Amino acid sequence: MTDLSTQLIHHAYRAPDGFDAVAPGVHKASTVFFPNVKALRTQDWKDKSGYTYGLHGTPTTFILEERIATIEGGRYCVLAPSGLSAVSLVDMAFLRQGDELLIPDNAYGPNKAFASVELKAWGIEHRYYDPMDPADLAAKITPATRLVWIEAPGSITLEFPDIPALVAVIRRANEGRSRPIISALDNTWGAGLAFGAFELGVDVSMQALTKYPSGGADVLMGSVVTADEDLHRQVLLTHMRLGLGVGANDAELVLRGLPTLTLRYQAQDAATRELATWMQTQPGVAQVLHPALAGSPGHEAWRRDARAAACLFSVVFEERFSQAQVDAFCDRLQLFRLGWSWAGPISLCAPYDVPAIRSATRWPHKGGLVRFAVGLEGEEDLKADLAQALSTMRSDG
Repeated sequence: MTDLSTQLIHHAYRAPDGFDAVAPGVHKASTVFFPNVKALRTQDWKDKSGYTYGLHGTPTTFILEERIATIEGGRYCVLAPSGLSAVSLVDMAFLRQGDELLIPDNAYGPNKAFASVELKAWGIEHRYYDPMDPADLAAKITPATRLVWIEAPGSITLEFPDIPALVAVIRRANEGRSRPIISALDNTWGAGLAFGAFELGVDVSMQALTKYPSGGADVLMGSVVTADEDLHRQVLLTHMRLGLGVGANDAELVLRGLPTLTLRYQAQDAATRELATWMQTQPGVAQVLHPALAGSPGHEAWRRDARAAACLFSVVFEERFSQAQVDAFCDRLQLFRLGWSWAGPISLCAPYDVPAIRSATRWPHKGGLVRFAVGLEGEEDLKADLAQALSTMRSDG
């Protein structure tokens, strides 16, 4: 080789084996080399015994998948570009034309939107059920039902369902079925730490790794974890056919967040309980929604089945405050920034019109609702921020 470009592209030097460090290596690839034709024809990526193409995994993504599976208490993990992408992957892996999907009425909004637009266009029907009433789920299961989503707790209103009771309904309905109903849990809130999804009997656990596993509010990613090999194979092959993949640098960011996952979850859990409890005592507050608070919907199920609670709580204000006043309260907050997502270092808030996003259950409150996501700031600073905004709101009201 005499040309410098050829020498650089085909350089003979290889770094020695044996390097080890805290952070796993970041392997970027589309093309993956094979040592010979036999390997090219026989190497299999599906069981992580080899590499064939960057889209199907590199050492970096394989390591992240194995660690997420361990956190969740499952056996297999597939990564997706976002939490919503992971939701849609589950839907497409298990649903076919003529099937029916059941979704809790308090579920993540984009999950419902994907069903009402894309799935409906493909001939897949969906209905909403009351997650706090297993009998309602039982009544809505039909011979066409193929997949049931569970969310613990609800996305905005934080009701904590009786997961074992919902799973029991699905299992009873599966008796005699040739195609059993699959239960899928959105476990983003629990993050694999608050409770064991598979211990509670679900078939599939999905997470938005964007939230707690990342922790930095700077990466989008999702995961689908299973304990059953056949279910994993269905998800994996659908994932391959859809061409889903995650970038090595994004995987690196999530891997970097995992060592502090438990510490961050515990810290944000403790701060959130403190702030939620304090908010209960404030004039103008009708109810605080947080699974660890007595009186919050599903508290008894949370106390029985969970070990922790995440960084979210929602506040329902007295109906004497208009939506404009609730919005102004949010605008006055200085440390709680307005923004979507949660589990990052900065506290967030957002107002919601709950009745507008419900169809199968009745929302019992007339006052405005604000959901808070507690970050890593000092509790007293966050409390002072809430106090100043509340004080102005009350004086205006």
